Amino acid sequence: MPSLTYALFRRAILGEQQVTCVYEGRYRELCPHIIGTNKRGEEAVLAWQFASESSGQLPQWRCLKLANVSGAAIHSSASHSIHQR
Repeated sequence: MPSLTYALFRRAILGEQQVTCVYEGRYRELCPHIIGTNKRGEEAVLAWQFASESSGQLPQWRCLKLANVSGAAIHSSASHSIHQR
């Protein structure tokens, strides 16, 4: 059975909505695009991080293990296109 975080990200993908969360101690603003499991069977999401805290330049793609996500929330704003800069 998928986790609550998985269900939230899935809803955001289907609704083309943004998600905010904390991942590995950093606040993230994301547009999730693909959700599933990684090679180890862990729930994961591929997301376009367009703003907030990062160890590198933004925007950029991120693959997040959902077990390491906390405080996830869907925002009513439409998802950013990867072509917007």
